Amino acid sequence: MDVVVEDVSALTKKITITLPAEGVQKQLDKAYGKLQRETRIKGFRRGKVPRKVVIRHYQGQVEAEVGEKLVQENYFDAIEQEKIDPVVHPDITEPVFNKDGSFTFIANIDIRPEFELVDYKGIEVEKDTTPVSDAAIDIEIEEMRRDMAPLKSVEGRAVENGDVIVVDFEGFHNGKAMKEVKNNNYSVDVGSGKLSPEFEDKLVGMQKDEEASHEVEFPAHYNNPVLAGKAIEFRVKVKDVKERVLPEVNDDFAKDVDVEFKTLADLKESIGKTLQKQKDERAEGDTTDRMMQDLLSKHVFDVPERLVRFEVEEMIKTTEKSLEQQGMNLEAAGVNRDELAEKSKETAEKRVRGDFILKKIAETEDIKVKDEDMERAFQRIGDQYNMSVDKVKEFFGNRDDLLPFMNEILNEKILTFLRDNAKFIEPKVVAPVVEEEKKEDSSEESTG
Repeated sequence: MDVVVEDVSALTKKITITLPAEGVQKQLDKAYGKLQRETRIKGFRRGKVPRKVVIRHYQGQVEAEVGEKLVQENYFDAIEQEKIDPVVHPDITEPVFNKDGSFTFIANIDIRPEFELVDYKGIEVEKDTTPVSDAAIDIEIEEMRRDMAPLKSVEGRAVENGDVIVVDFEGFHNGKAMKEVKNNNYSVDVGSGKLSPEFEDKLVGMQKDEEASHEVEFPAHYNNPVLAGKAIEFRVKVKDVKERVLPEVNDDFAKDVDVEFKTLADLKESIGKTLQKQKDERAEGDTTDRMMQDLLSKHVFDVPERLVRFEVEEMIKTTEKSLEQQGMNLEAAGVNRDELAEKSKETAEKRVRGDFILKKIAETEDIKVKDEDMERAFQRIGDQYNMSVDKVKEFFGNRDDLLPFMNEILNEKILTFLRDNAKFIEPKVVAPVVEEEKKEDSSEESTG
């Protein structure tokens, strides 16, 4: 096997691999021999078809199949021989059976970027260690009151924040009706922000049976791509206005929430534990984000373009899946695929670069996924979805599913290592600007 390596760029190598005629011919002979024995061609008895006739009829098919087999059998030997460490599947081009009987193919290979790790231990991270406040618990109880309150239709007054109203609505963009933005007998919890604060605000002050047209401008980053960055005219009719009959907050209220609570104090204690857990999980996520931003700012290097393109495609697939759950696609949502890909590129590049940084840390610190790590992960998923561990393992029986899962577990271990070695500091307190000082400064500027 003859291997010629050329540097296309700092991260891409072009490898031309030529296999000697002797081995290639054996593979061709084997393929043609099988066809001679099994093929039926008009005018010849089975097993008696001359080779030249078989070649005339099946040369393209045979060379395609044999060529693919030769690539699969020799590519890994070639990169091992040249000590090349690819980071993604190669782009195989120009497979050719040469006149001298040899076979040549080209593999374009993306390689791991070279960079030095710096200051990945002791990353300074702000962390809020204050416990959950009584006020936060009271807010949660107030939400429970609202959720548990029976609704009573009201007459003779306008819609207020806190009401639940029933509406028919339809959205228009540039004068055209949007079939994706239309609903009848739709319940809106006014002031909750669950639908859209911009939309809900326009409903306050309307009366039952009133019809109105409201224009709402949605920001470019709005989470619904159908509405993002657009000025939408909503034509609305209020069909019913209901107010909540709020229950008193006492021991009986706690028992209504769940029979496990005997007193209001029991309920508050449970809420406090839940909120603390959620706060800790958010803090962990914030810590991870801040550590990654720190690492990305310290480690700037180029990454393989094909990996970035792959990550962009994964991001687009995630968006498409989200839209499918809403019964839409990119076109229906008014999203241009090419524009979305361009917008996603910077984030994709950071994800790829971040993954290289994490894997380099894993190599340096000898962080690996062990059997016990896998068992804990399987158990965690089983507990989450009420499945047996054996069922979870069965789900990950496919190698294509297992490898990404193992990569996720490895990244978790690396991030845990970084958190364990981080330096947590108190959040900076920004002193408020005193109004009088601001006035004096303005006065000095105007008179100066």
